Amino acid sequence: MRILVIEDERDLLTTLAQALEEEGYAVDTAENGEEGLYKAESWDYDAIVLDVMLPKLDGFSLLKKLRARKRTPVLMLTARDTRQDRVLGLDIGADDYVVKPFDLLELFARLRALIRRAQGEAQAKIVVEDVQIDTAARTVHRGKEEITLTAREYALLEFLALRRGKVVTRTMLYEHLFNEDDSTLSNLLDVHVSNIRKKLGSEFITTRRGHGYCIE
Repeated sequence: MRILVIEDERDLLTTLAQALEEEGYAVDTAENGEEGLYKAESWDYDAIVLDVMLPKLDGFSLLKKLRARKRTPVLMLTARDTRQDRVLGLDIGADDYVVKPFDLLELFARLRALIRRAQGEAQAKIVVEDVQIDTAARTVHRGKEEITLTAREYALLEFLALRRGKVVTRTMLYEHLFNEDDSTLSNLLDVHVSNIRKKLGSEFITTRRGHGYCIE
């Protein structure tokens, strides 16, 4: 999953980006509202973490402009825990709010919930035949056996599982699994898919020639 973090406090921005990357997310960043809006409109993110108080363009104005074009899930950060701010943000299109200072585990949980809801998933657990994917715990079981995946393998599996029954193009996978600074090899997706098939079965992910991949 690819996340955009728009935050002008550099230390907090760095901490958030590193923590999200350690959780297996691809992360892009922006330090002001204008840069954040440009990136939010230019790429399809799975979720955006948006600070309210930003230079050049504040978070509320950014969100209002973004909502005219996109429905990307947005989690707003605010240092002002007032009802007026929360109501304003929600009314113009925010999906959730976190008040600074916040707990990282809570932030991660709220992001996971936003991403699931955007794909029409109400539950944290996705079951495909005998494979169970727990998006909250970020674990995978086949039957009673826990399957160990790398962070990138898990991200690929979760992305396909949330869209099961649909063909996902290679372009879409590259756009959602790698950030703007990643240098990727042309066969990198094939390597990850091959590794997942070795662990979950050769037929678990179907290749649609000329189109992409699919979990039936």
